[in-house]
Order: sequence, then structure tokens, then C-alpha cells
Amino acid sequence: MDSSTLIATLQEAVPGAQFEAAPSVDLQATVYVSRDDVPGVMRALHDRADLAFAFLAELTAADFWPREPRFELMYLLVSLAHRHRLRVKVRLNGTDPHVATVSDVWPAANWLEREVWDLFGIAFDGHPDPRRLLMPEDWEGYPLRKDYPVQIHKTPALAEPLQVTEAEFRASVQRDRLVRNEG
Repeated sequence: MDSSTLIATLQEAVPGAQFEAAPSVDLQATVYVSRDDVPGVMRALHDRADLAFAFLAELTAADFWPREPRFELMYLLVSLAHRHRLRVKVRLNGTDPHVATVSDVWPAANWLEREVWDLFGIAFDGHPDPRRLLMPEDWEGYPLRKDYPVQIHKTPALAEPLQVTEAEFRASVQRDRLVRNEG
């Protein structure tokens, strides 16, 4: 299914929604959807028998700072019944990056949305468990944003690295050598 056919089907399914075909290097159909239309469009992609995109393969984002709209959210969908793949992109402004959750459509989106929020700071309205997934709970900022300070020096508050003296380290290495030589 090419982008123009898909857009025609989606305009019939979600009247008033805005769609834009996007060029793709890998010949996978790619469509831009506005942030406000995401819930209806995703529900139609999942529920309509002629589309049947039942599998959310990936959800990720890209930061194009300093350009506006700053973020692009990308959903990679698969229709196993029709053997189609689709890339849905959503442009988000850097001042207020949020979009409705799709975890009620695809339960697998739960952790994928948490990962995107944790690393990019894109909020998912209505998400059932909006907390950090990869970074410590007390972490400040979003590491995959292009304006994130790269040379950050922050001691984790939840765990401290094991500190040993040079003498303790040498003794441990010596014990390890003895054990290996015996076996």
C-alpha cells in the first residue's frame, strides 16, 4: 500500500484529520499526522479491517534542535494480515512536546512511550504509568536532546560505585590468580 492510497483510506476513516505523505528512502509508506489527530488515526489504523495494523514494532523520536518543530515522533506499524509496514510521524514543537498516549490501542506502547519521555522529554497525555524507565528517578534533564550538556558530572543518589583501595585491589587480584592456578 503506497502513501496516497493509505491517506485516502485514512481521510475516509478520520474525517477532518490532516495528513501529509513523506518521501522515504526505504520505500516504506510514511505519513505525517498532526498531534491532535493521533488518537483517532491510530485507532483507525488498528481497528479497521482493511488496514489492520495490529503490531506496533517501534516508537521513537528525533530531536532536530534548533529547528522548529523541534521533535519528530515516529511510530513503526505492521499489518500482519495485509503484509504492510507503515511509518507514522508526528511533528512536535520544542516548547510543549506532548501527544496523546496510544497504549490503549497497543499495550506495548506503554514502555516505548516511557522510554521516549525519559530520554527526550516528550510527554504522553493519559499514559497509565508516566515515570522514568532508564534514568534514575532523581535525574534532571533528557539525555537524547541535542541541547543536553554532554560533559555532565553527577553522582547518582541511588547507588554509589564500589570503592576499594589499591592494596585491597591487589589482594583481590592475587587471590583470583591463586584460585585459577589451583583449578
